[in-house]
Amino acid sequence: MATAATTTAPGTRDRLVRTASRLMQHGGYENTPVKQLVREAEATLGSLYHFFPGGKQELAVAAIHFGDEEFAELLRAGLAAHADPAEAVEGVAAVLAQALEASDWRDGCPVTATALETVGRLPELQAACARAFANWQHLVAAKLLASGYAEPDARDLAITVISTLEGAETTSQVTMSRTPLLVAGRHLARLVASYRD
Repeated sequence: MATAATTTAPGTRDRLVRTASRLMQHGGYENTPVKQLVREAEATLGSLYHFFPGGKQELAVAAIHFGDEEFAELLRAGLAAHADPAEAVEGVAAVLAQALEASDWRDGCPVTATALETVGRLPELQAACARAFANWQHLVAAKLLASGYAEPDARDLAITVISTLEGAETTSQVTMSRTPLLVAGRHLARLVASYRD
């Protein structure tokens, strides 16, 4: 049975955050005009500044956090789908490839576009993107640690897994092909398996 929380439409603040996350995922921070954001969120400029007194940049930090959690949820589910961490990592790559294709190659990493354009320019946004990457690495490391991997190996492998998936997802998006993600997943699985005791 659906609860009230699941049937209630998102409020204005949530709409602003979700819309900003989607627009930034597609075009980054600079290519997300405030007027378009407000229009697509079915909000007003006044409501944006009511919920986010710091304006677009404060909203962008919230949007990055939203994208971080959205991707983390997908990552958690993918990692939990297989007991074996090597199979789990390969499975995550396959899920990302499927989701990317289903979005007509538009919905890549929720923070990449913003991360690349904020380096050295917008410290708050850069820090929010860095936290997202660290969060995803932590989830992979936790899976490996729970499977008996040594902590230094788990941490290093987690960085490698997330970095490789990020690059492969971008390549898949540009080439409009699942292949880069699927190949990356297979090779990551071999790498992860090679560290087993």
